[in-house]
Amino acid sequence: MGQALCICSRSAITIDNKRYYFLQKLEEGGFSYVDLVEGAHDGRFYALKRILCHDREARKEAQTEVEMHRLFNHPNVLSLTAYTFMERSGKCEAWLLLPYISKGSVWSVLEKLRDKGSFMPESRILHILHGICEGLKAIHDKGYAHRDLKPTNVLLDENDRPFLMDLGSMNKARIEVRGSREAMTVQDWAAQRCTISYRAPELFNVESHCIIDERTDIWSLGCVLYCMMMLEGPYDLIFQKGDSVALAVQNPVSIPQPCSYSPELQTLLSSTMVTNPQERPRIGWVLDQIKSLRGSDGTDIDTNRV
Repeated sequence: MGQALCICSRSAITIDNKRYYFLQKLEEGGFSYVDLVEGAHDGRFYALKRILCHDREARKEAQTEVEMHRLFNHPNVLSLTAYTFMERSGKCEAWLLLPYISKGSVWSVLEKLRDKGSFMPESRILHILHGICEGLKAIHDKGYAHRDLKPTNVLLDENDRPFLMDLGSMNKARIEVRGSREAMTVQDWAAQRCTISYRAPELFNVESHCIIDERTDIWSLGCVLYCMMMLEGPYDLIFQKGDSVALAVQNPVSIPQPCSYSPELQTLLSSTMVTNPQERPRIGWVLDQIKSLRGSDGTDIDTNRV
């Protein structure tokens, strides 16, 4: 990763006493930008995420994202190479230096398959899903939840190893809601930080007295699995048409038939997308099911790549 490039006249930054050269823009969001940079010291490519901190609360959120990255050292959670906070002209930016995964996100892979009129083989789905679940288990085991799991937040390397990214919405796995005011606070937070078409039902209308736990991620995981099977999320079209996603998620997920995937994989999908969070499985159970579907050695990976 990262061949030598001409760095003449390239703008550069320094993080942790190491110099990096800007190559090109990769993504641009509402309050963040991602640039491709090259390390002058090692010739490797990195993704530089720049978060605009327009107020003290935004800076606190960026600091939380940094802390979440530093909390994990796991092969399926994107690592943080370095970070810094830059103060310029009275404005603050958080700079997060991350590994550059050239293959892109699960969503970009699915888009290519859709454009070719192709599909993702079941063995490949199970391989990717297994890695996603291993990353989620690491997060859940430390008492946190991702809260914004979706195909664009899962990167794939050349061997289809998935990396969970965008940890800015992560918080404590167990949230105890006591009263209508706290319920509205959680609901408003979810509306801002949890992508609507992958958001668990219990986050749309938060009850006044309840416990929200990490099984919000299991619902989102089911949506990601559905997307890998159908090449679109279960509620993407509903959202695009302007219909109510909040209403749609109150009903069991409908798997289009005929379905070319095994009944066992369809059952796994239905098991993750249970409307009542108390009836939804935890990540350990999901992993056991995936291992059973893959076989004892887990080496049944299809070579039909995008």
